[in-house]
Amino acid sequence: MRHVAILGGGPAGLAAAQGALAAGARVSLIDEGDRLGGQFWRHHERLTDPRLQHAWHRFERLRGALAGGGAQVLVGASVWSAEASVDGVRLRAVVGDADGDGRSAIDVDADAVVVATGAHDLALPVPGWTLPGVTTAGAAQALAKRDGVAVGRRTVVSGSGPFLLPVAHSLALVGSHVVGVHETSRMPALAGGWLPRPWELAGKAGEFVGYVGALARHRIPYRTGSAVVRVLGRDRVEGVVVARLDADWRPMPGTEREVACDAVALGHGFTPRLEAALALGCAIDGDHRGRFVAVDDAQRTSVAGVFAAGEVTGIGGADAALAEGAVAGFVAAGGALDDPRLRGPVAARRRTHAFATRLERAHGIRPGWTSWLDDDTIVCRCEAVTRRAVAERADVPLRAMRLATRAGLGPCQGRTCGRAVEAIVAESGGAAASVGFDRRPVLAPVRIGELAALADTDPRT
Repeated sequence: MRHVAILGGGPAGLAAAQGALAAGARVSLIDEGDRLGGQFWRHHERLTDPRLQHAWHRFERLRGALAGGGAQVLVGASVWSAEASVDGVRLRAVVGDADGDGRSAIDVDADAVVVATGAHDLALPVPGWTLPGVTTAGAAQALAKRDGVAVGRRTVVSGSGPFLLPVAHSLALVGSHVVGVHETSRMPALAGGWLPRPWELAGKAGEFVGYVGALARHRIPYRTGSAVVRVLGRDRVEGVVVARLDADWRPMPGTEREVACDAVALGHGFTPRLEAALALGCAIDGDHRGRFVAVDDAQRTSVAGVFAAGEVTGIGGADAALAEGAVAGFVAAGGALDDPRLRGPVAARRRTHAFATRLERAHGIRPGWTSWLDDDTIVCRCEAVTRRAVAERADVPLRAMRLATRAGLGPCQGRTCGRAVEAIVAESGGAAASVGFDRRPVLAPVRIGELAALADTDPRT
């Protein structure tokens, strides 16, 4: 019986586990969260408002399949090392509260692994975004869905992509007055992305109409070609400056206006979590505007025994992640791509990939956004590194720039600022790096004492 390890417990990981079980494999699912569901299923099961729960029945069905199939499920497990060899894959993790003592070390040796580590939301910096009261759109959504908490009494949502709609809706449901939703893309880009071949959007049209209706009921204005270009306040958020944007996302002079608020939710799409895939040696496609794991039709990566599914292969939403995960898990377990049981997932994957292409065409980040920064804008929040500091060292290799400025060397290790720093380097004439901020030899924080304990008990260390 083949042993398949799954990295990630979101839609792609759960579907991969179900697919691998269906193909007769032994499954170990590893997730760093304290419960399954990933970024999409953040729901708190004690919350009673069903409007905060999206496709909850799918999650319950997938979770039930894991329990019924006897899968080993490890939550609160931080994988800090991933290695692939001709003999299979080894994942090393510590299990327990990240801030607690006594975490236990585990090794998972498997014949194959499905990397389904997902993505985190991307917020482009603006002057003043370090003030208390500014969050990412994903953080605002998480607080609303998991804890029923609003990030502020009067909230402005700004960024790009359809994700802004459920964020605004969730904030309204938990009591925040959403002053406005500002979509950076202009109508021509939105129309070019979403209007052609409308029949391909049959599965999404109802969802979109539902959110539009929700915004109308809560009287939330939705403005396109508009963005927060400055956050105002002394000790916390007191307001924002909103401006109209041109097609490249450059603010148009004379269109600025102030809006009073006490919270801002910024979201400009998502960036995949590639650390584990890179550690395993997987080939990556793209550049600083978007990098993803390269896969074939069976979700195989460039490394034997390593598969990938979900947002790490392209930002396409939960439906795409579910379809890719089902294919990856089934084939990783030894199943064939032409097996009749994969007809549904393969067809769904084809439809959702079309959606992903539309998403990029309509909402993909345009290069002019850097023009709303000033020289003193903090780009790296952890280390308080400004745009000027990055631009002045753009002519040296990225590693040297990071060491000189400390950009991306703080607690988040560039997860928040990495794409923005790379864009500023490219704009300033610097050379682009093939993997940028994504390569991390140690994938998650691990204590020296924990490593020492491993060395004492395991001769392989």
